[in-house]
Amino acid sequence: MLRDKLIAQARDELFSHINRCGVLQATQEDQSQWMDETIEYISERYPDLAGAELRELHAVGMRFCQPAISRGAPSVVPTETPAEEPVDVEVAQGALAGSAAENTAGGSDDANAA
Repeated sequence: MLRDKLIAQARDELFSHINRCGVLQATQEDQSQWMDETIEYISERYPDLAGAELRELHAVGMRFCQPAISRGAPSVVPTETPAEEPVDVEVAQGALAGSAAENTAGGSDDANAA
């Protein structure tokens, strides 16, 4: 039980250092170097921790530094949409004019009947 408490205390101290030192905004290479140095410091502060426990702290610390969602990556992966076919403006205008003429013709018959 005492060992678990010691590991938890070292882990909490590591997380505190990570948050205070701004390492979360560093490049992965800088994070790795910082973590190596910080684990060395932790090993001096907690000499009773074994090598395997320090490696586990290193791994946990590196995972803690990784964002849940990658910085700069889109949160939703865009799906590929089919390219729209070009519209012939004259054909579209003709179709609109024909549609409008039908509506007007139908309306004018009612107007003429009254």
